[in-house]
Amino acid sequence: MERILHQLSKAIRSAIVRAEVQSEFIPHVLRDLVDLETRPMCLTEIAYDWCSVIYENRESLGDWDGLLLTSLETAFRHLDPQDWDTAPTLTHTEHHLEMFDIIFKSQHGNAIADLLHSWTIGYSLHMPDTCAERLVCLHNLVPFSSRLRRLVIRSVELVGYEGFEGVGMEKLVVLLNHLHVTVEDMGLSHQWVRILAGILQTSEGTQLLSHWYWELLVEFAISRPWLLDEVTYNPQTMVSLTEVQEWSKLECWIGTVWISWPPEADGITEEDLSRSIFILFRQRPGAFQKLEQWMERWSQKAGNDTPESFQRICKQAQEAAQRDTP
Repeated sequence: MERILHQLSKAIRSAIVRAEVQSEFIPHVLRDLVDLETRPMCLTEIAYDWCSVIYENRESLGDWDGLLLTSLETAFRHLDPQDWDTAPTLTHTEHHLEMFDIIFKSQHGNAIADLLHSWTIGYSLHMPDTCAERLVCLHNLVPFSSRLRRLVIRSVELVGYEGFEGVGMEKLVVLLNHLHVTVEDMGLSHQWVRILAGILQTSEGTQLLSHWYWELLVEFAISRPWLLDEVTYNPQTMVSLTEVQEWSKLECWIGTVWISWPPEADGITEEDLSRSIFILFRQRPGAFQKLEQWMERWSQKAGNDTPESFQRICKQAQEAAQRDTP
């Protein structure tokens, strides 16, 4: 089968270069290849190569964009977007890079998913420079199928926080709120924690990032604490949340801080923590139960005792909040 496909590829490449695609031969062949039940991995590599040849010779072809979309479909539509281990070996040419914007402008959700699959396949961290700009606007252009959503999430991970700084944090936050990324989507990637930690240190993150992601940070602190090893505690986040009166987010952040940077580990002073907890308890008297549940889960998961500071500071803050209540 692989030998037949390679021979067929030579004929198709030759026909494209000679602009002999006015007949229905090549479109029919590509359509038949899309419907193949048994698909060698080399077909993805071959069809992706056709994309480059089609784009290079587009001025002499008739329905070149249709051929391009069908070649992408032949290459990637059948692949599982969550299977990163069984990946073909792809060579990205300048023509693949140039067609990136063309595919996004087509507003074909399936074709965009095919294209993103080509750039997220394997574990390469290289993404086109225009990817961040395209991704943050995508949810306004096409509905997200489960496949496209998964590939957009993977693309955001590979672009990374720094890659989105040029397009504006507000746009990235809006995209993330739309995606509603879960712990399962994020897997074990340190990159997602870096992205969230970076966003939280911006005013857009403090005010606009949905409560969902603040709870995800608590979940990471409890179940995957090693992912927070590279994150540096920033006291300004606590201050910002207090200033904008985001009490539910402050509740999550205090839980994350207590688990990841407790006073016992010199990550934060008890004075700073007790001040924030006093303000939180005054606004949300039931916050103690939520914090207590998180600390118990962490203690059981990590096999560690609850930090001594927890009961002491919480008790002091509760008593102060009660005295402050008319």
